[in-house]
Amino acid sequence: MNLSERLNEDMKQAMRNQDKFKLSTIRMVRATMKNLEIDLKRTLNDNEVLDILGREIKQRKDALQDFEQAGRDDLAEKVKAEAEILAEYLPEQLNEEEIKVIVQQTIQETGASSKADIGKVMSALMPKVKGRADGKLVNQAVQQLLQ
Repeated sequence: MNLSERLNEDMKQAMRNQDKFKLSTIRMVRATMKNLEIDLKRTLNDNEVLDILGREIKQRKDALQDFEQAGRDDLAEKVKAEAEILAEYLPEQLNEEEIKVIVQQTIQETGASSKADIGKVMSALMPKVKGRADGKLVNQAVQQLLQ
């Protein structure tokens, strides 16, 4: 079962369970997916769905910080719950040690030696960790290892 089918099935299950919050969260992601499908005039593959999920989660995390700074705990809880629901569809996340190992391998593969090579390392690295690690954490690891 691919990611789109899984989202569809979970949406149907949320309807059956009358879980309005989960249903609205999945519908919002499905609407984004449908809009992209219309633009591309084809169905999305799992990598494209992962991109959408990653973007949606990133938006939620950014909003969460803003809401917490503004003291809006009610909205912060809602956004945090949405991010948790969406995170269920991402592959298992890499921990910091696993990220560092992959970064070191990529640095060796690309022959990078200074901070000027960060772009080259990141462009080779991001497809390897797509959907499994936050880009900000990966970038920090690259910067630490290229000092």
